Amino acid sequence: MKRKQFLQSAIASTITGSALVACRTTTKATGSNAALPTLNWQMATSWPIALDTIIGGAKTFADRVAALTGGKFKITPRPAGELAPPLEVLNVVSQGAVPCGHTAAYFYVGKSAATAFGSALPFGLNAQQQNAWLYEGGGLQKLQDLYARKFGVIQFPAGNTGTQMGGWFRKEISKVSDLQGLKMRIPGLGGQVMGKLGVTVQTLAGGEIFQALQTGAIDAAEWVGPYDDEKLGLQKIAKYYYYPGWWEPGATLEVQINLNEWKKLPIQYQEVIQTAAFEANTIMLARYDARNNEALQRLLQGGVQLRSYSDEILAAAEKASFELFDELAAKDADFKSIFADWKQFRDRVYAWNNINEGSFSRYSYSKIKS
Repeated sequence: MKRKQFLQSAIASTITGSALVACRTTTKATGSNAALPTLNWQMATSWPIALDTIIGGAKTFADRVAALTGGKFKITPRPAGELAPPLEVLNVVSQGAVPCGHTAAYFYVGKSAATAFGSALPFGLNAQQQNAWLYEGGGLQKLQDLYARKFGVIQFPAGNTGTQMGGWFRKEISKVSDLQGLKMRIPGLGGQVMGKLGVTVQTLAGGEIFQALQTGAIDAAEWVGPYDDEKLGLQKIAKYYYYPGWWEPGATLEVQINLNEWKKLPIQYQEVIQTAAFEANTIMLARYDARNNEALQRLLQGGVQLRSYSDEILAAAEKASFELFDELAAKDADFKSIFADWKQFRDRVYAWNNINEGSFSRYSYSKIKS
C-alpha cells in the first residue's frame, strides 16, 4: 500500500479477525467487522532517560504511532535497563520477551558483522548518503532479509545522529603511536579498527561512560556529539575533544520488531509503523543539527580543548578500516554480500556529492572564521 493511500484510509479502515496477543493488552470490537485492535506494547531501548534527543527518537516513533491510530496502538519506550540491558535490546526482541526495541545495530556486530551496515561503517556514508542507500539503494531490504533470517526480527531506520565527534581524551594525541595501549570506549567496527591501531577497546553503554572515565577504567571515550556528551558530563573528566568521528559519519538508530509480532499486525498498523519510523529518522537528525553547535560553544567556553585528528591518524585508520572490511568479507558471507553493493553505492554517491555538495561546502565553509 502506498504511503499516501494509507494516510487517507488508516483511521477509517477496519479488519476482521481475532484479537492479537504479544506482551500487550488487546481488546476486540463486536459486529460484522471487527475494529482495529487496541494494543499496548512495551519498547526496550539502549538509552538513558537523560539523553532526550536519542531516546527522543523512540518517543517520536511511539507518539506518531499513537496519533496515526487514534490512540489505539500505544507503544511505551522504556529507558535502558528497565526491560533489558542497554546492549541486549536485539536479544530480547529476537526472543520475543518484548515485542519491540530502539537501539543501534552496531552494538550487535558480535552476532553478525553485517549488522554494522544498519548503523555506520568507518569512512562510510554520511546521514544523507546512508538514507539514500537504505531507502533507494536497496540497503534496507538487504538488512531486513538478514535480520529475518538470523534474528527473527524486522527493523526500520528510526533516527540518525549525523556525523559524530571523535571522542574525549585525557591527553593529546597526534601520532598513531600515541594510541598504543590507550583504553577507549568505542563500539562496532570502529572499535575493531581502533584495536588494529593499538587501542584497548571497551564497549560500554552510554550511562556507564562517565564513571569509567572518572575511575580511570578508560582513558578515552566517544559517544555522539556535543549535545549528548555535555549531558553525560564527559567534559568534566577529559578536556581534549577530537573530531571527526570517522567511524560514524552518519549513524542510524533503528526500531526492531519481533517478526512473529509484526506478522500478526493488521496491514494498517504495519504501515503506521513504517511512517512513524521514517518521521523519527528525520526528526532526530534535525534536532542534533539544531542543537549541537550551541552545545559545542558552551563546552568551549567551559575550557574544553577542541582538536582534529591528524592526517597521519586518519590515513592509518582508513587503511585499517578497509583491511578489516576485506577480512570480514573473507570469512562472513553476509558481510561480503552486503559490502559489495554498499561499496559500489559509496563510490558512486561520493563521486556525485564531491561535485554538487562538496564544491559548495569547500567554498562556503572556507569563509567561516574559527
